[in-house]
Amino acid sequence: MIIGGAVITNASTKCNFIVENTVPILRDKDILSTDNANTPARRIYFSIQLMYIDGTHLTDHHKLYWKLVKDFLDAAPSSLGIIDRISEYILNGAYYQALKTCKKLIAYEEEAIARVQ
Repeated sequence: MIIGGAVITNASTKCNFIVENTVPILRDKDILSTDNANTPARRIYFSIQLMYIDGTHLTDHHKLYWKLVKDFLDAAPSSLGIIDRISEYILNGAYYQALKTCKKLIAYEEEAIARVQ
């Protein structure tokens, strides 16, 4: 789990967290490690994840995102609809929504690869 940039690992016992202010929170199922950012769509997801949890380097993460999106669209122009939705969320600072929508881009990529193979 990531809460406000802090990585938290659950020990052997169950615990409850109450977050009383507004900070980015990612549960394990939404976290993508650098090792798993191994496809173009997953690298886009990872760049958005960094935007969400690391606001101090937001400009760098945005630059990376736009470069990755350009490359992705060059290779798969039919993904424009999904990328437009993701980009709209990013431009509005709704990074968690952008992450959720980017999961659709990952699924799109997986389907495209499966068709080719």
